[in-house]
Parts: sequence; structure tokens; C-alpha cells
Amino acid sequence: MRYIRNFCIIAHIDHGKSTLADRLLEFTKTVSEKKRNQLLDDMDLERERGITIKSHAVQMEYKYKDKIYILNLIDTPGHVDFSYEVSRSIAACEGALLVVDCTKSVQAQTISNLSLALKKNLVIIPILNKIDLSDSIFEEVKREIMELVKCKMEDIIPVSAKNGLGIYNILDQIVTRIPSPKGDPKEPLQAIIFDSLYNPFTGIEAFFRVKNGCIRKGQKLRFMSTKKVYYAHEIGTLKLKRISKNKIYTGDVGYVVSGIKNTYEVKVGDTITDAENPSIKAIERFEEVKPMVFASIYPIDSDKYEELRSSIEKLQLNDAALSFSSESSPALGFGFHCGFLGLLHMEVVKDRLEREYGVSVIITIPSVSYKVYMKNDQVILINNPSDFPEMKKFKKIEEPYVLVSIITKDIYIGSVISLCIDKRGIMIKNQNYLNSGRIKVTFEMPLSEIVFDFYDKLKTISRGYASFDYNFIGYKNSDLKKITVLINHEKIEPLSLLVHKNKVFLLAKKICQKLAILIPKHQFCIPIQVSVSGKIIARETIKAFRKNVIDKCYGGDISRKKKLLEKQKKGKKKMRQIGKVEIPSSAFITFLKVKS
Repeated sequence: MRYIRNFCIIAHIDHGKSTLADRLLEFTKTVSEKKRNQLLDDMDLERERGITIKSHAVQMEYKYKDKIYILNLIDTPGHVDFSYEVSRSIAACEGALLVVDCTKSVQAQTISNLSLALKKNLVIIPILNKIDLSDSIFEEVKREIMELVKCKMEDIIPVSAKNGLGIYNILDQIVTRIPSPKGDPKEPLQAIIFDSLYNPFTGIEAFFRVKNGCIRKGQKLRFMSTKKVYYAHEIGTLKLKRISKNKIYTGDVGYVVSGIKNTYEVKVGDTITDAENPSIKAIERFEEVKPMVFASIYPIDSDKYEELRSSIEKLQLNDAALSFSSESSPALGFGFHCGFLGLLHMEVVKDRLEREYGVSVIITIPSVSYKVYMKNDQVILINNPSDFPEMKKFKKIEEPYVLVSIITKDIYIGSVISLCIDKRGIMIKNQNYLNSGRIKVTFEMPLSEIVFDFYDKLKTISRGYASFDYNFIGYKNSDLKKITVLINHEKIEPLSLLVHKNKVFLLAKKICQKLAILIPKHQFCIPIQVSVSGKIIARETIKAFRKNVIDKCYGGDISRKKKLLEKQKKGKKKMRQIGKVEIPSSAFITFLKVKS
């Protein structure tokens, strides 16, 4: 244990976490110099988007003063939607490298991730990255870090992860400043699962950190929350390739393959113990994740329902923040109502289902959860606008609010405040001036106003300089209306929305105009209507295809042409009464952007 160091890297997006991880792997000779960049971002999606989505564990060996130290690194995401990945990684570590880009300074998510690490009493090693760039504001950022971490100037390590400057200094500091893990090798086995994934060949692979005792190959293991017992067929450590071992000691990180096929038998945060000499008490679980955004996922091909279920279950193993339950829709068939941490998280889940599992899906309009206080004093939680009760049946409705922290340059502060007010935000603190001409503002805002297009608009008006972070603070009373879409006089529940009363008419008009473009023409006229509380407040009509029935009538009596046109008119009238409107799946997907 004395020679083990468990640490993670935390930072804002694009501050150099993945590049620093590459250099640490290279300087410890875990990989050769010829290897590609973003070694730990092994998903195609991570490479295309240029962000870390999953936390990744990897083991390195580093020689310091003639002793070989085992360094377990967990690279973490920086986007606010994947903060749960960060919190799980922090729980498995004793120290953290706090990386700050010296051209961009401290950002909102830097502060958020740092507070998570400080709550768990991690040793913080501040690192100033990109010092070789000409536009770096070296001294100013140093002062900000000193104020944030309450450290001395000599504690901050200046580096260039891209060029490899200062990497050996970081490795030395990891060994000397981060404490070795605590635990008792003689106690019964206690190991906490911090991640897992589904392997089609070996079943479920669980990644764990040993707190007490040790784990041996062939050992009979018990998963404490499910009470299931399995043999450890294979155990090992997590280098770029799995390294099989016979024994993993106290404080170390590793993986176990037990031939588990059922996804519900492995839970992130569960404790593994020895089946024959079990631990009496389980390790304290991770804080339960609360989904913030809800949407329904349906297979484009209705026959793929069971395949979609299996794929979501396997994906949930690797993404503990994802929750789901079965539901059905008259328009889209059978599917699943899913909970996500944000809109980016939802997009990533959709992309992973299609790329990794080959299932094409439709996602309905995202919504947040609302508290509805009924007249019979019952309080119900609504995650789907289609479940919203009639107005006469409830007293009031509350929606979730979040505390939003935004850091931006002072020249953009007016536009940022205007955007927040437009999104029903209330400023709760005076502007806090940071150094280098940057300002921090704090707003209370409805979560529903943030999850759609807030981040994109914030980046646009601040030319990419602004950063933001948010935390859930509770539910507040709100005057919301349910928008119902009718196509050919038939309600389409997957397109229902809950909207603040001030935005109802504008949005209703926008929805009608959008759907009039998205739905193809039919042989009959299609009315598109939006209703609120049973009243139609907006309408568009898609004109019918008109076949030229008199095309081959050359000359002759006009009465023949009139007869054909009258016959066509009667046919169209009958068709509109019984005809079904076909709504393409692309219409549902494009309709997601209607609120922006």
C-alpha cells in the first residue's frame, strides 16, 4: 500500500486533461511515443466531439528514489452533464490534479469539480497548463488559483502538456504529496465497484477499488446489494491492455470477470466481499444520481423493441446516470421513458445506442420533472407532459430551479444578463469581479430554460469566452400551460410540451409552422393545430396533392371535366375523414429543435 497512489485529473472542458494523461502515460513508459493522442478517450464519439464522456482508469509505474510506485490514474470528463462520472472517480482517489488553462483562467466547471474533490478531502495539486502559448496570462491565473485552492505560489506546477514541459515534476509531486490509500489487509474483503461494462464474450466486467483485504483469482465473491455469489474467473489491473493478475492488494484498483450475464446483478456503488468470510458492513455507496431531463426513446422499427431494451440495459452498466422505464405511445408504439443529466448526455446516449448497438431510435422532446399539487392534497411527480392532468384537477404546479454560475469577460456581461432574464432568470448576487477583466454572475433559473439551447446561445453571445455551471436547488411555484399538438384532429402526445404562459402563443405558432414544413403532403388537406386547455390557439394547413384528373380531356363538352373534378372533390372529402397522416421519424427528430 505504501507504494500505491490513486489520483484523478479534474478541469474544465478543453483545459488539457486528456493531453496531460497522454504525457503521463508516455513519461512513465506505459506507452511508446508513437501512440496516437487521446489514448484514454477510446470511444469514436469522444474523438469526434473532442470531449471526454467516460472516466477511464489506467495504471502506471514510476521510479522515484529507487522505489517503484504504482500510480492509478482516473481521467474524468469536464462537461457539466457528466459530473456524476467525476464524483464517482473522486470517491476512488486520495488526490486530484487540478488543471487550469493559463490562456482561459479558472472557469465555472473548474470550481464545481474542485468543490467535489474538497468535500472528499482529496489532496489538490494545482497545475497551470499551456504555459508555452503566447496569449497566456501566467501571473494573473496563478493568483486566481492561489485564491481558489488556498495554496502558495510555489505549490502551482507550470506545465505544457502538449510539449511535455514539467511532466516529471508532476510525477514527483504525485508520489510525495498524495497520500497512500488507507485500509487493513487483514480485514475481510471490501471492494467498491466504481464502473462496469458489458463484454459480449466474457459477460459483465466490474471495475473496483479494494478498501480492505485483498481479492484473489478463483475466489468466491458476494455482491452485497444483490446477495449473488460468483467466482472470480479473472482479475487484473487496468493498463491500456488488461493485465491479468493472481491477487490485487488493499488500496489498488482493478477489474473482475465473473461470467455474469444479467445486467441487473451488477450495480455501480455496490460492495464486493468474500463469500466465505464476508464483511459485515458494506462501503458507503455513491450519492444517488438524480436525472434532470426526461425524454422517450422509441425504435424506428417497432420490431426492434426487445433489442432496444437489451441495448439500454447494457449501456446503463457503463452509464450509471441513465435511468429508464417502459412506456407506449399510439403514434410511436412501445419504447422507454429515460432520465438524463442534460441534453448533451441525451445526445450521447442516442449516438451510443446507434453506433455501439446498431439500434436506430427516435427521441421525443425532452422535458424536466414537475411537481403537481392535486385538489385532493395528493402530490404527483410528472416526468412526461402527456401525463399532465387537466387544469381543473390541480391547485398548483412547481418546476425545478437551478443555481447558475456564469463567468464571462466584462464586455459581454450585458448580453449575458439579457439572455438570463429572457430565460426567466433572477440575479441573486451582485456581480463578482475577478481579475483579468472577468466577471462572475449568479442566477436562479428554471431548469427547463437551460436544457435546450441556453449553452449554445451563451457561447454565441460571448464568442466562446463564457463558461457556466449549475446545481439543483429545489422546486418553485410556476404558471405553466400544456401545449397539445393535433394533426388531422388527432392528438399527438409525444409532441406535448409544458410551457410558461408568457411563451405559449409564440411557441404554438412556431410549432405549427415547423410541422407544416416537416410533414409531407398527402392526397387530402391536413390541419395542424395547437391547443391549450382545450382551446385552439394556432393553426396551419398543409395543402393536398392535386392530381390533374382532366389531363387527358382534350376539347369536348365542359360538363365531362366538371364531372371528373366533382368526383375528385368527393374522394378527397372521404379520404380526409378516414385517411391516416403518416408522420416521418425525421419530423420527430427535427422537432426537437423547435424551442431554439
